Amino acid sequence: MRRDVFQAIADPTRRAIISMVAKQSMNLNAVAENFEVSRPAISKHIRILTECGLITIKQQGRERYCEAKLQKLNEVSDWVEQYRQFWEKKLDALESYLSELQSSGKSTAKKNAKRKQK
Repeated sequence: MRRDVFQAIADPTRRAIISMVAKQSMNLNAVAENFEVSRPAISKHIRILTECGLITIKQQGRERYCEAKLQKLNEVSDWVEQYRQFWEKKLDALESYLSELQSSGKSTAKKNAKRKQK
């Protein structure tokens, strides 16, 4: 089954693995030592990350090293960007509306103050 990048980042353990491997290439044992879950569980997380294309496994002698391939995270960035733009427009419109209300409220207060002086 081919997984997508959203499945990879859905789990906090996988996000932590991505973060660690993004900083430096690590062997599988070094990755597993950072978590209080079983090595088979970490292997499953790494397999999912590999299927999603976020990490690759390189054999170096007897060791297997995880290397980050973060280009796939651009899919997440692109998806989030459309919602960022949507909410920026909505919040800008709200800011304009509140500014108009504030301005009209000041004008009304000034008119009422002048009426009371007369």
